Amino acid sequence: MNIPARPVSAESVALPASVQAVIDSLGDVPVVTEERVVRRKSRDFFWYSPILNEELANKSADVIVAPRNEDDLLRLAKACVRHRVPITPRGGATGNYGQAVPMERGVLLDMTGFAEIEWVKPGRVRCGAGLMMGKLDAELKPHGQEIRLHPSTKRTATIGGFVAGGSGGVGSVTYGGLREPGNILAARIVTLEDEPRVIELRGDAAQKINRAYGTTGIITTLEMPLGPAWPWYDVIVAFDDFSKLLDAGYAAATADGVIKKLISGIAWPLPDYFGQLKPHCPQGKHILACMVAEASLESFRDIVTPLGGVITLETPTREESGSTPLYEYTWNHTTLQMLKTDRTVTYLQCLYPHDRVRQSILETAAMFPNELIPHCEFIRFGGNLSASALPVIRYTTKERLYEIIDAHEAHGVMIANPHVISLEDGSRHKRVDADQSGYKAEVDPYGLLNPGKMKSYVPVKA
Repeated sequence: MNIPARPVSAESVALPASVQAVIDSLGDVPVVTEERVVRRKSRDFFWYSPILNEELANKSADVIVAPRNEDDLLRLAKACVRHRVPITPRGGATGNYGQAVPMERGVLLDMTGFAEIEWVKPGRVRCGAGLMMGKLDAELKPHGQEIRLHPSTKRTATIGGFVAGGSGGVGSVTYGGLREPGNILAARIVTLEDEPRVIELRGDAAQKINRAYGTTGIITTLEMPLGPAWPWYDVIVAFDDFSKLLDAGYAAATADGVIKKLISGIAWPLPDYFGQLKPHCPQGKHILACMVAEASLESFRDIVTPLGGVITLETPTREESGSTPLYEYTWNHTTLQMLKTDRTVTYLQCLYPHDRVRQSILETAAMFPNELIPHCEFIRFGGNLSASALPVIRYTTKERLYEIIDAHEAHGVMIANPHVISLEDGSRHKRVDADQSGYKAEVDPYGLLNPGKMKSYVPVKA
C-alpha cells in the first residue's frame, strides 16, 4: 500500500481519544489518518452482493497502521488491548464477504509489509502473510515449484488473506481445499492479550486460523506446501449441450493420469461477457475453461472431444502484465465479468453432493431457468470429486434470493451464503467451528479482532 510515515495529511480528521492514544504509543510505525484514504482502504469486493453493499457501504476504520515487522505489530497489539481499540487485518482486500471491512471502526491493519520469503525447500515454502501470491509464485518458478492452491485473484491477493478468508480455488480439482490435511503446514500468529504473544501453530492446529477472517489471531507467517511447476496451458472447450459439458468435465476431473489445475463449467450466456476471450467463446455455446499440463494435453483431448467438445483455445498460460490468464474468467471472476456490464446480477456459493454432482447441477438450474445461470468448479472435497458452484443469479429482492437458497438446500446442495458478514451465517453449518471459537477466547479475550465477524463469540474479559 506504500503507506507513508507520519506526519499525516492535513485532510486527517479528529480521532477518538482511544485511537489517538494508540497512535501516540507507536513511535515511527507508519500510520495514515486521511479520511478519504482510510475509507477507500476499508472496503473489499462486498459489492458483489446487493445485500452486503447496502449494509457495509458506510463502514470504515479510523486509521490505517502498517507494521514493518513483528516488533511493530506487538507494539500495536499491546496498545490496542490497553485502549480497547478493535483491529481488522487487511491483505489485498480481494474478498467478497466484507472480511476486511471494519465493523466497529478502530485500526485497519495493513499486513503487506510482511512480504519476505524466509526459505524455499522441496515441497514447502515459508513466507510473510502479506506477500502477494502472484509474486510468491514468480519467486518459486526458478525452484521448479509453485503454490498448490490460489484464488482467481492470485495476482493481487496476499497469501495470508487467502488463508484467513478463502477456502480453495484454482488447484482444488487436484488438491482439494485449504481444509484438507496438508494444505496448510504452519502459521505464526500474534495474539491480542494484555501481554500479546507470538504463537506457532503447526499441522492441524493451523486450521484454527483458516477462514476465520482474522478473528483468531493476526497471521504474520505461513508455511505452505508446494507442487511441481508444470508448463500449464489454458484450454477452452465449447459444447452445444451443458449436460455433455458436465460429463466431459467430470471425466477429465476423475482422470487421475491427466495433470490439471482447473476445470470450470460455464453456461451460456456468461461467456458472452468475457471481453478479450470472446473470440474463443462461440455464440450460444457453453464452455469448459481448463488449465492442463502440456504433457497431458493429448490425453485431455481424447476425453473431451468424443463427448462433443470442440477446442477453441489451447495456449500457454500467461500471467505477465498486460495479459489475462484464463483463471481470471473462472471462480468468482466469472461473476465479475458479468458485473462489469450488468450490476443487476449476483451469485451463490454451492457445494453439490459428490454422489450426484451432475444430477444436482442440472436439477437446480432447471428450477430457476430465468434467474440462475450455471457455473461450476470441479473440486476434490473430503477425498471425493464434487463441484463447487458460483452460479450467477439475476437479483430481484432479498426475499427471492433466500427462496432460491432454501430450494437448493432442500435438494441437498450445501450453501455457503455470500450475502452475510458473519462466519456463522455464511457457514453451511450455520455455526462457527468449535475449535476456532474456543481458540479465540484464548488469543482475543476482549473480542477486539475483527469484531462482528464471529457474532456468537462473547468476550471472556470485559
